[in-house]
Amino acid sequence: MESVINNKTQIEKYLKELHLPGIREYYDEYIRLSIKDSISYENFLIGLLEYESEYRYNSRIKRYLRESGLPYEKTMDNFDLKRVPFKINQQVKALLEGNFLDRHENVLAFGNPGSGKTHLLCGIGHELIKKNKRVLFTTCSILVQELLITKRDLLLSKKLSKLSKFDAIIIDDIGYVQQSREEMEVLFTFLADRYERSSVMITSNLPFSKWELIFKDPMVTAAAIDRLVHHSIILELNIESYRMEQAKKSKDKEEIK
Repeated sequence: MESVINNKTQIEKYLKELHLPGIREYYDEYIRLSIKDSISYENFLIGLLEYESEYRYNSRIKRYLRESGLPYEKTMDNFDLKRVPFKINQQVKALLEGNFLDRHENVLAFGNPGSGKTHLLCGIGHELIKKNKRVLFTTCSILVQELLITKRDLLLSKKLSKLSKFDAIIIDDIGYVQQSREEMEVLFTFLADRYERSSVMITSNLPFSKWELIFKDPMVTAAAIDRLVHHSIILELNIESYRMEQAKKSKDKEEIK
C-alpha cells in the first residue's frame, strides 16, 4: 500500500514538473478503465496523450475566446446565412476555412445598419478561434482611443507589437463616428503596421467614396484604402435590416390576428 502511495506521489510530481495537467487530471480514472478493459501499454499511453492534447486545445480555445472580446452570442450558429446573397454565402464558407489569414488578407464588410455585418464577422471570428487563431474584437472608437493613449505615453510601438500577436483584428463601425485628424492618424498608423503582415476585418456603413470623412485628407484616405483593398475580400451586405425584417413580420402577424 505504501509503495502505491509513493508511486502516486512520484507520478503527481513528474506530471506537475512536466506541465501535463490533462494527464494529471485523468490518469487515475484511466488506469481503472485500462485494467478493466485490458488495454495494452501502447494504447494506454496513446489514450493519455490524446486526453492531454484535447485538454490543452480546450484550455487554449477558452483563453483565446476570453481575450478576444467577441460577443458570445454572435456566432455562426445563430446567423441566418439564407438572408444573404449566394455570392456572400460562398465567400463566407471560404472565410470559415481560415486560409485568408495565412495570406494576410483583409475582410471588409459593407452594408446598411442592421444588415448583420458585425454579427457575421464575429461569427467568423468565433470559428477562427476554434482553428487555433488569435482574434481580437474592438470598436473603431475604442481602438483609436487606446492608440492615442499609448502614443501620448510614448508606447505606441509597444502597443502595435502587442496587437501584431493577433492573427485577425475585427474593427467594428469604422467611420460610424467622425473622428479628429489626430485619431485618424493613429488609425492609419495601425493599418499601415498590419499591411501584408496580419489581417484586419472591418465593418463600415460608409462606402469607400465617403472615407474622406474618416481620414480627413484625400492622400491619407487613398493610402488607407489602397492598403486595405490590396489583399482583401469584400462582403457587400446590401440586404434589409434584420431588425426591420423582424418588426415587419411581427406587424404582419398582428394584422392577421
